[in-house]
Amino acid sequence: MKLELGNIFIRDIRFDSVSKVEKGILFVNADELRDHLLEDENIKSVSLEIARPGESIRILPVKDVIEPRVKVQGSGGIFPGILSKVSTVGSGRTHVLKGAAVVTTGKIVGFQEGIIDMSGPGADYTPFSKLNNLVVVCEPVDGLKQYAHEKAVRLAGLKAAAYLGKLAKDVEPDEVKVYETPSLKEGIEKYPDLPRVAYVQMLQTQGLLHDTYVYGLDMKHSLPTMLYPTELMDGAVVSGNCVSACDKNTTYHHLNNPVVHDLFAKHGTELNFVGVIITNENVYLADKERSSDWSAKLAEFFGVDGVIISQEGFGNPDTDLIMNCKKIEAKGIKTVIITDEYAGRDGASQSLADADASADAVVTAGNANMLVSLPPMEKVIGHPEVANVIAGGFEGSLQQDGTIVVELQAITGATNELGFNKLSAR
Repeated sequence: MKLELGNIFIRDIRFDSVSKVEKGILFVNADELRDHLLEDENIKSVSLEIARPGESIRILPVKDVIEPRVKVQGSGGIFPGILSKVSTVGSGRTHVLKGAAVVTTGKIVGFQEGIIDMSGPGADYTPFSKLNNLVVVCEPVDGLKQYAHEKAVRLAGLKAAAYLGKLAKDVEPDEVKVYETPSLKEGIEKYPDLPRVAYVQMLQTQGLLHDTYVYGLDMKHSLPTMLYPTELMDGAVVSGNCVSACDKNTTYHHLNNPVVHDLFAKHGTELNFVGVIITNENVYLADKERSSDWSAKLAEFFGVDGVIISQEGFGNPDTDLIMNCKKIEAKGIKTVIITDEYAGRDGASQSLADADASADAVVTAGNANMLVSLPPMEKVIGHPEVANVIAGGFEGSLQQDGTIVVELQAITGATNELGFNKLSAR
């Protein structure tokens, strides 16, 4: 499967009477977009804000981050099964507003949303401080239950990203990058001497606002399966999570998965990138056994020599991670796992809730329990008081002068387990 990504570099966002992309600037008609989002009867109010790199702005609680994209050629549309019909994506051409993002916030959905600081020390811990962000502040109608609230905010973010993406449909990209994965047979014939590598991506699917959607289907209702890597790049996987912000995979992470990009960079020269196995993270032991059995079975069926396994979340999912690792290693397939650590504020505690001798090749994305102090910002978008209740915060996290003292756990993307950050450890 072959996908062309046409990147259009965005260096600024501005409100204007006409929505358009012109000379690297994204112009947004706020009234038009707001009316579009307010078509959802579960949303009481929508306001739009702009947060640029380096500005003294704090956004919290952050629900999701989405990169605007639009299908230009090929089957399907962006976010299939949710905003578009259920057609296979990952081929043709997609235009990307690179350097721009939609960030959703508003009244807290679950206690595990996060913080994005656009400047100061907090900005160093989140990749989203480097983007020109259109912040969509959604407030739900009174009495709306959490699940309907989460869905309304999730859809608002996706709709806003699709609205912005469509503005780029007829814009000439600044660069076009091509990604192609051959079929299994073609790959063996084309790269007979290269090691065959697959990527096992664990998706957060524990329920209770811990959900990920694949072609619109809640992945906890599915068995592990395979995707072409380009399907991830084309919006097949969407975040519905309200989990710890530091290692949550936002929709932006799925669209720009660095494991996929790095494997593509070596594809055809150092290795044969066979494809992606997506699996879920379950609550009950029997479900964990079933899914890890299937992940190992698929890796064996594809005849791979090695896999990279990435986790999402911590604690209970550590068991899924180690099960996947053990069972794939038992098939004679080498594994590397990517995780983060919850090792206590002093870093002295056990990093994972589970372990095994076969997990001897580990990449860590940092210690989520590390305590940081975030100085006050001139502007706060959202609700600053939730700093006292979000995961990584505590009573007294928000101080009188606007300073917030929290664990890295509270910063969106700080210890992301795809490696989409700058932290690691030895």
